[in-house]
Amino acid sequence: MRLLRQILSALGAAFALSVLVFVLIRLIPGDAVTLWVGQEGSMPPQVQDTLRRMFGLDEPIYQEYLHWLVDVLRGDLGYSFRSRLPVAPALLAALPYTLELAIGATLVSTLVAVPLGVLSALRRNSGLDLCARLLALVGLSMPTFWIGVLLILVCSAAFHWLPSLTYTGLFENPAENVQQMFLPALTLALPLMAVMMRMTRSAVLEVLGQDYVRTARAKGIAQRPVLVGHTLPNAAIPLVTVLGIQLGQLLGGAVIVEQIFGVPGLGTVLISAITQRDYPVVQGVILLTGLTFIFIQLLVDISYGYLDPRVQHT
Repeated sequence: MRLLRQILSALGAAFALSVLVFVLIRLIPGDAVTLWVGQEGSMPPQVQDTLRRMFGLDEPIYQEYLHWLVDVLRGDLGYSFRSRLPVAPALLAALPYTLELAIGATLVSTLVAVPLGVLSALRRNSGLDLCARLLALVGLSMPTFWIGVLLILVCSAAFHWLPSLTYTGLFENPAENVQQMFLPALTLALPLMAVMMRMTRSAVLEVLGQDYVRTARAKGIAQRPVLVGHTLPNAAIPLVTVLGIQLGQLLGGAVIVEQIFGVPGLGTVLISAITQRDYPVVQGVILLTGLTFIFIQLLVDISYGYLDPRVQHT
């Protein structure tokens, strides 16, 4: 029953997302035809009306939405106003780069932040704890675009290493792809690393203060078994929650990083489509990103029942 409620809630969120995506993009002043008129200098009104009929922009907004929703449910995201090519294949070609950035940043931040957060909690108020908290504060304070530019400057000056102008797919040449995606993924990982370190430290400190942990320590059980058997499993739920939220946000936050490093992901496609008022492409990118975020949150909710069996009975 709980799983069914979660699935229904995710479907409701997906429907609300589709409405917001469709309506909000049309609140931007002008449309694709208006933009083309500005680029061409002049265009007869008859031609403008013909273009709007061809793209379905002359219909009431609710009719446009219903037609678009029916097509989306069939897996058809429409055709680009600009290129007249199907939207879905273009997004599927760009999606792997954005997913690789988000997943790579999540892995790097988790592998560094979780052990550092645990050590910081175990050695509370020590020099290591103070340094870790200071680094986390610095990481949270720096904008992503500034981190990216700084990494480019440092790598170019110290190591003569510049971002790639063209990107290779992961399955085409894994070694070259990892080398190309390292700096973008690190740029995304540093702020997430700061969040994960602080959350890990807080969660572990809270569990260490529980009665059952103090009782286990009082019985003479060594620190490592207490940490592995009691502390980390009970601190996992807040960590998984933050990790799921951050992973979903990275899919949208990768827009800036993709622009800085020239990564041909969804962010690059989205920025180009917005400037051209290419409604089908903008709707497709936002919908795909939003649905991915909703799916990740659904997996996080389901994982609670496995991490803490008490959740299944609430």
